Amino acid sequence: MKVSDYIIDFLAGKKIDKVFGYVGGAIAHLYDSLDKGETIEIVNTIHEQSAGFAAEAYARVTGKTGVAIATSGPGATNLVTPIGSCFFDSVPTLFITGQVSTREYKYDNPARQIGFQETDIVSVVKPITKYAVLVDNLQDLRYELEKSYFISQEGRKGPVLVDIPSNLQFQSFEPENERSFFESEAYHELLAEHTIDDAIEQSAQMISSAQRPVILIGGGARISDAGPEVEALLDRTGIPVVYSLMGKDLVKESYPYNLGFIGGFGNRSGNLTLANADLLLVLGSRLDGRQIGNPKTFAREAKIIQIDIDPHELGTKVETDLLIQSDIKRALKALNRQTLHCAIEPWHKHVAAYREKFSSVHSIDRKKIIPNTIIAQISRHLKETDIVCVDVGQHQMWTAQSLDLRGDQRVLFSGGMGAMGFALPAAIGATLGTGKRSIVIVGDGGFQMNIQELEVIKRRNLPIKIFIFNNANLGMVRLQQEQYNDQNYVGTEKDYSAPDFKAIGTAYGIKSYEASGDQEISDIIASSLANDESELIDIKLTEAKNRLEPRVTIDRPMEDMYPFVDREILNDLMIVKPIVE
Repeated sequence: MKVSDYIIDFLAGKKIDKVFGYVGGAIAHLYDSLDKGETIEIVNTIHEQSAGFAAEAYARVTGKTGVAIATSGPGATNLVTPIGSCFFDSVPTLFITGQVSTREYKYDNPARQIGFQETDIVSVVKPITKYAVLVDNLQDLRYELEKSYFISQEGRKGPVLVDIPSNLQFQSFEPENERSFFESEAYHELLAEHTIDDAIEQSAQMISSAQRPVILIGGGARISDAGPEVEALLDRTGIPVVYSLMGKDLVKESYPYNLGFIGGFGNRSGNLTLANADLLLVLGSRLDGRQIGNPKTFAREAKIIQIDIDPHELGTKVETDLLIQSDIKRALKALNRQTLHCAIEPWHKHVAAYREKFSSVHSIDRKKIIPNTIIAQISRHLKETDIVCVDVGQHQMWTAQSLDLRGDQRVLFSGGMGAMGFALPAAIGATLGTGKRSIVIVGDGGFQMNIQELEVIKRRNLPIKIFIFNNANLGMVRLQQEQYNDQNYVGTEKDYSAPDFKAIGTAYGIKSYEASGDQEISDIIASSLANDESELIDIKLTEAKNRLEPRVTIDRPMEDMYPFVDREILNDLMIVKPIVE
């Protein structure tokens, strides 16, 4: 068997049916095997970065390990950003890179480079992978491929990279004659699990004695596919829920005690709920600075239970009362076997008042926040199976605040890496992974990062809708410049511009439109989402429509958001002691 054929057969045995990549000399044999095989389709993108993001989205919507391949040198280094994205957001992915021939590889030679396009990609990505290895001996290939795949899915999931010299890829290989990782002592050591029974029993007692409990859903709950377990817990207890950016789509808007997105750009209702809790159950969230603000004021009268599979994330950001190292799905299955008593009707009335008083599409003066209104309009016209892929910028926060999810809808964000250019290739991976329609929500800046992938959408006739929130500037950084850099908009307005997106979309053969007036925007959203054709809609946002609120300003607690609520009204909404200025 040819080595490249073996690699493809191995992936097919893991039920992987798509591999994303960009062809190059050092992976020509892998491409040849993919094309000649019948089990896996190669999806050729226009840039390796896009292949990586597509593989990330494929993994997130299927639960399988996403696979991206690239040639040596620049092909491999173009994968670095999506590798980092998968590492920070714990997405199981396998990156396979071609390497120069073993005869040309420099190994410990102090020369900068010997082979053409030679780059030590393993050393480059080791800090942002769970495992990275150069396989330069065929006797190690089966072991290392099995090990890498397993590690991508084991524990805290994440990316792995296998670098394979080009001269090995066409050699003959008999895998049954080589050692297997799954028969090794290292494999069996990784399978060992520690007991969490006592900690789960203690957490059940803490929940049952709480008067104002809140559950914070983080990305770890989604990664562990804990949706059914979360739903069962909520059905039993009626505990109010808030979520981080990466936990948004696990609990749908129909849950009556879903208080929304939290943090520096969160929903007022969510931040108020969190501030007034007396117990907080954190499911798979690392509690980063954008979620908690000042650790001393975050959930300041709440006992905190934090459950996370990664011991390095436990108890590092805020003072925590109970730490449980566990996969979220496993922990919730155990918790749901416990007896729980939640008599919290007065708390329900409080959080219902928060939700009723503060709308994500209206400011405190009851004026419409136009970008949030547009997001809400998109929500109303989505199919229950749509996958929404969101880029990075102000539109990401508008989506987190105002996209109401129902049915089997998913929303994919680039979280820890925060990579502009994520959404368009992610939509390709999500649609090809599931056969479902994808919706891209992107800014003019992020769209220009990977605009070339319009060619893939047209070539494959994919049902992808692209909504560009076009304010002709880089709004998130501009907001920072407005607040802290004396309105010096260098790089965000100065020396920056947005092209004619409608003309570009049309040039790629995609139906493209512009919209600016409120009614025109509303009509085109309804019309576009009524069909499954690939379409691009360039939504022009004027300065008056370009508002990102509410938001937390520096040194304020999370419940005290700008534009500021009248002090007396805010204090009346607080159960815990307000922070006096």
